[in-house]
Amino acid sequence: MLILLDENTRAIVQGITGNQGRFHTKNMLECKTNLLAGVTPGKGGQDVYGVPVYDTVLETVEKYDANASLIFIPAPFVKDAAYEAIDAGVELVTIITEHIPIQDSMDIVAYGKKHGVNIIGPNTPGLASPKVGKLGIIPMSILKEGNIGMVSRSGTLTYEIASQLTLSNYGQSSCVGIGGDPVTGLRYIEVLEMFENDPETDAVVMVGEIGGNAEEDAAKKMISKMKKPVISYIAGQSAPEGKRMGHAGAIIEKGVGTAKSKMQALENAGAHVAKRISDIPLLLKEII
Repeated sequence: MLILLDENTRAIVQGITGNQGRFHTKNMLECKTNLLAGVTPGKGGQDVYGVPVYDTVLETVEKYDANASLIFIPAPFVKDAAYEAIDAGVELVTIITEHIPIQDSMDIVAYGKKHGVNIIGPNTPGLASPKVGKLGIIPMSILKEGNIGMVSRSGTLTYEIASQLTLSNYGQSSCVGIGGDPVTGLRYIEVLEMFENDPETDAVVMVGEIGGNAEEDAAKKMISKMKKPVISYIAGQSAPEGKRMGHAGAIIEKGVGTAKSKMQALENAGAHVAKRISDIPLLLKEII
């Protein structure tokens, strides 16, 4: 059993005929992802690397029983694409696109919750399970099958830390990028709970960054109750107050959302807090 992406995932790509959709479809096929179809309105009947293209998501659900969608759609049209996937009965929608208006993101997340659909992102690298493939842009060359779960707000840090884990002989069960925007679908809390209940995960690496209170919230509501060890790292420890660093959500204001406050909350909840990325494999060696 894996989380979100597993042997039962039947995936489609919305926007498959665009440059990004086409490029990453090839990569996903190369790592054996169960990618069954693509959707681009008006281009039904074409194919991308042997993957058939349809005009609507509903067609792919009816023909393949598709249950997961990956969105590579320009920002102004993502809301319509996400609604289409949700209305068609897709259970997991992963939104790679960045620069989506906050109101659109709020609407997508609310609509997904209303229909019991898991939304990942927006502005996410997606997710990967080395055993079965990936939905998104995480490079599989840095991963290997193992028992460490990863959840992160940052794509780049996901790659760097996953690579260090692999080089230290710690493989990953699943890697989930929840997205770096102020409004996202699945939060740390939900993903941590999934890892806690996943028999193929023995420990979790949680990667956070300055801004907002998602890490503190997860510490209080989930990490403090977990039996599995959690190692956390917070990026932006030297960031000046009031200055945005990277993601739209990575900004601290009036002392709220600082690296110090997050690290303290995580420590208080029982997480093992790494001050440097290179400390993470060392902490894992100590606790598992």
